[in-house]
Parts: sequence; structure tokens; C-alpha cells
Amino acid sequence: MIGGVENGDLHKLLSYQIFVFQCEVLKLKTGKIIIIIISFFRSFSRTSAEDIKSLRLITAIKTPYLPDGRFDLEAYDALVNMQIVNGAEGVIVGGTTGEGQLMSWDEHIMLIGHTVNCFGSSVKVIGNTGSNSTREAIHATEQGFAVGMHAALHINPYYGKTSVEGMVSHFDCVLPMGPTIIYNVPSRTGQDIPPRVIHTIAQSPNLAGVKECVGNDRVEQYTDKGIVVWSGNDDQCHDARWNHGATGVISVTSNLLPGLMRKLMFEGRNTELNSKLLPLIDWLFQEPNPIALNTALAQLGVVRPVFRLPYMPLPLAKRIEFVNLVKKIGRENFVGEKNVQVLDDDDFILIITHKLHDVVLGYGRRQMKMPVLRTIAFACL
Repeated sequence: MIGGVENGDLHKLLSYQIFVFQCEVLKLKTGKIIIIIISFFRSFSRTSAEDIKSLRLITAIKTPYLPDGRFDLEAYDALVNMQIVNGAEGVIVGGTTGEGQLMSWDEHIMLIGHTVNCFGSSVKVIGNTGSNSTREAIHATEQGFAVGMHAALHINPYYGKTSVEGMVSHFDCVLPMGPTIIYNVPSRTGQDIPPRVIHTIAQSPNLAGVKECVGNDRVEQYTDKGIVVWSGNDDQCHDARWNHGATGVISVTSNLLPGLMRKLMFEGRNTELNSKLLPLIDWLFQEPNPIALNTALAQLGVVRPVFRLPYMPLPLAKRIEFVNLVKKIGRENFVGEKNVQVLDDDDFILIITHKLHDVVLGYGRRQMKMPVLRTIAFACL
């Protein structure tokens, strides 16, 4: 579309959530400024930030795989449905737990769209469209809202990092597109999002809230100012919810125990239940997430024992520990209907996804032979 908008009408244009990608600014001799719009994109988000702010249990959903490395959508749909049936109100698609960092953007947006198409009327779909590149974050967020996601999850630029002013500018570029949750996890990004950044961007009506992993003192610092916070730490979420004002939790553990995690968030203080779950939560985070979760879901028979490298299953001793934890908590509280079992090393399949093809690698000692390793090295070139 090509057209002219006088400077006095620009605020009207922005109020309709139309985002200008390319324009020319002309200043006439009379002093009037005319903006010529060459192209624009209209936000597809029909969800308000208020719709997101009330969610108490959001599951950072796991992405299962087939032995050839593709998404196992049948297992994925079953897992999402288990979340809905047991009271989860939202899912994070393609987050760290969902291994968005191991996906192409085509896979990423496809999975968001698939989730919206199948479950969007029953659960809020929050797409992880963040990136350390502002340009990439903008593009992914455009696509995510175009396929119908209800909200976006955005992390601060990691590895390369940026200044406080750079963080504000980064978030300012994506916030106008729709409801947004900001994710602060310094242990992964290498850089904390300081409160002054959140207080600055809180002026945006599209800021739904913050997923905060620094701790409950930070949670309370925000909630005292009226900013919505979800705990990003399952081991702290009970106290965050009932002692520090958090709205709820964005949880990894709820992949396994959605019903009990809902109870923890909805039914008042329950230190007994919280204490009962802490050994499992500690087990889940003994190695970087989602290593233990992937191992657990495979042993429950909910997903196939397929891992995309660099993730690998926990060792046998830890797999035995999980079976014992399930027995203590009660198999009936976990997702799935199969008996929990201890998987052998040879049961696991490791996948390297390459732009031309997938390389399948067995995990057991019998299969980890040098010719296979050479094949992997070749595929990575």
C-alpha cells in the first residue's frame, strides 16, 4: 500500500497497531511534514495483555521428536492436551524447555502455528520469539503473531550482551506488536535485566509481565510496583506465589505434574505439597534443563527416547533415582498412562539436525563406535 499520512495523523495510525517498515519523510516549504508509507504490517494479535496477566500456571512445554529428528506432533499434542485437562492455562512454545534454541525458525513458527490451530481456544499460546538480534526478534515476532499466538516471550540479548539503553531499545522494538512477557534468566544470558529496564518498559500497555529467575526478593520488588511476575524457578514458586505477590509460575515441572502444580498455584499455601515436590524439582535441575525432563518423559513413556544434540540423557544411576521419585509421589499424579521404567543406554537415540539431512546416532556403548562419530563430524561440516 502506498499513501500519505500527515504528521498530525501519525498517532492515529499507530493506535491501530500498524507498524511502518519503510517510509519516506518529506518536508514541504510550508513546514508541513508528510510521511509516505511504502509498506506496513498490521498486528494480528487479538489478545490483550490483561488476558495474559491473570494466568497462574503456564507450562514451558517439551518438544518431542521422532527417530528421524522431526517433531513428533502426535506425542506433542497428547502432552499439551494433558496440560489442558489438568489445569494449565498457558504454554510456552519453543522456549528453552521446548528447545527453541535447537530449531530452525521455520520449525519454530510452524510449531507455534500448529499449537494455536489445535489448542488456541483452550489454552493461551505464548511463543518464544526472542533473540539476541533485534532484527531477528522483530521478524520472528511478526510471524508468531501472524500465525495466531496470544503473546510473545522475549529474552534480553545474550552472549554479545548490550547496555541498559540497548535493552530498552530492543524491547521497545517488539512490545508494540502484542502482549509480551519479558524473561530474565542471567544464568543463561550472562546478563541480568536490571529493574530500571523493566520499570521503563512497563509504560507499554503490551507488557504482560516478567518471568523472573533472579529470586523472590526481585519478584517482590516488581509486584510492590504493580508489575505482574511469574516465578521462573520451580523450587521457589510456592513462596513466590503466596509470600511475594507473584501471579504464578512458568513451570518445567508441570510437564510431569500439571495437576499438582496447579494445586500449588491455586489452592493456597501448601508447604507439605511443596516439600513433597522439592526432591523431584532438584532432580530436574541437576543438569541444565531440559536434559532431566527429556529423560523423565521418556521413562514415563510419554515421548520417544530421542534427543537432539547437544542434549544427552542422564546416566543410569540418575534414571533409577527418577523411578524411585515417581513411586514416592505416586505414578497417578504424573502424565501418561504407561508404567514408569528404567531405560537402558541402548534405548536412547541422539539426533544431529543438519540443513541437508538428519544424522541418527545411538547412545548405548555398543552403538557409539568411531565410524558413527566420523559420520557425525562429516555432517557438521
